[in-house]
Amino acid sequence: MKVVLSRMEGANFEATNESGAKLKLSGPSDLGGSGDALRPLEAVLASLAGSSAIDVLKILKHQKESIEDLQITVEGKRTESVPSVFEEINIHFEIRGPLEDAKARKAVSLSMQKYCSVVKMLELSVHITHDVVVNGVAAPA
Repeated sequence: MKVVLSRMEGANFEATNESGAKLKLSGPSDLGGSGDALRPLEAVLASLAGSSAIDVLKILKHQKESIEDLQITVEGKRTESVPSVFEEINIHFEIRGPLEDAKARKAVSLSMQKYCSVVKMLELSVHITHDVVVNGVAAPA
């Protein structure tokens, strides 16, 4: 696995993987960042959501469950000190479709506890929590 980061102008960059897929990144405006791309730590949150989403889809497919929609919102709280790393991350899953509630929740749980590579890397230094809403219903308290 390899990614090459190229500076476009100012603090704007483009990351390209070996397949040629591209991701734009932008730094702060005082360094010339345009603000029209993800900041690097936003890309970390997006990677966390994407990695977990793939796990959830794989698990549900294996269980022969189908979904109509999956939306994941990730919020990170950073430290005040430098470097300003994440200290807490919450991942909110919203799943819709003709699927069993328990299977959807189990798929998310398996991703968070066992399969998600990004969670496993980050949880060494960040407190990660998650919650799940299936067809508009939050988990029982």
